[in-house]
Amino acid sequence: MLENTPRLRVQKVHKAAVLPKYAHPGDAGLDLCAVEEMVLLPRQSALVRTGLKIELPPHTEAQVRPRSGLALRHSITVLNSPGTIDAGYRGEVCVILINHGDKPFAVTAGMRIAQLVVAPVLTVEVKAVSRLTSSRRASGGFGSTGK
Repeated sequence: MLENTPRLRVQKVHKAAVLPKYAHPGDAGLDLCAVEEMVLLPRQSALVRTGLKIELPPHTEAQVRPRSGLALRHSITVLNSPGTIDAGYRGEVCVILINHGDKPFAVTAGMRIAQLVVAPVLTVEVKAVSRLTSSRRASGGFGSTGK
């Protein structure tokens, strides 16, 4: 690890917890694993525990994102994707999974259920103004590009 690489401090709070890790060098997301077993029925959502607490580096956030393989093969995704974990949060990291499929899906302890992406945060000053500067796009949105 490089000398100036930010560190993600992780505390295991469950005996079955698995430390987050990158599956391959250069990956953006660290794998998050479940510590409990449950069955998600079709169109059901549930909070799945990871058994981990984290301490993010200053001026960062963590985004909990779906795993593409679970989405493609089983229609399982993260309900509030991406879920945001603020740097000051010290509670257990949990993942809200939802089954968009037609078949029950079994979550098992140790299963990779989501990925965690750590990203920098830009803090802004909010200022009320009477008018915004003009732009080429203006107020066009929701599919207006290319019309």
